[in-house]
Amino acid sequence: MAAITAIGQLQNVNTNSPQAATGLADNFDTFLTLLTTQLQNQDPLSPLDSTEFVGQLVQFSSVEQQIAQNKNLESIVALNQVSSSTSAVSFIGKEVSLSTATAPLTEGQARWSYALDRAATESTIVISDASGKVVYEGAGATSTGLQEFVWDGRDNAQEQLPDGAYTIQVSATDSAGNAVGASTSVTGIITGVDFAGSEPALLMGNIRASFMDILSVRQVGGV
Repeated sequence: MAAITAIGQLQNVNTNSPQAATGLADNFDTFLTLLTTQLQNQDPLSPLDSTEFVGQLVQFSSVEQQIAQNKNLESIVALNQVSSSTSAVSFIGKEVSLSTATAPLTEGQARWSYALDRAATESTIVISDASGKVVYEGAGATSTGLQEFVWDGRDNAQEQLPDGAYTIQVSATDSAGNAVGASTSVTGIITGVDFAGSEPALLMGNIRASFMDILSVRQVGGV
């Protein structure tokens, strides 16, 4: 049956493409033209089976509904993106705590918070620059609870390092020599938002963070 050709073309329509609706309309027009021609020229003694035509019409309807659903989903995604952008901008100027090991060194000072899973007998703090080079190593706290480490931006040779992004690593062991886990966080003011990626990124100086990194948010001044 010639009308099946139109159905074959319909099944190749990409419902995710902007041309999907146009392609569907073109194929449906072709299908109706072929159907009309076949009905006009059918053998009266052996008429065409209407069941097949009904099935083909159902296929057209199904694809049309799928295209409509995809358009609705695209609209929802667009609205979510706008909502995410608006939410991201609202963080600018607020004090945010981030679950990250990277902090900005600004005007000779970088600040981290860290917590050990349990008490340790030895703790070491290692700080690396953006290229991964170790620039500082020193002793850390060994007790449980939240600890704060403020770094003056000087390496172990007491050379002042330039402002930028630096990463801390806290390693600790107990009396038996077993490793003690440690979590790190950074608190600072959100200075901007970057929309270049697939989702907005919060900027804390030259540090990028996602919404998943946020631990807490406060108004500056504790308001």
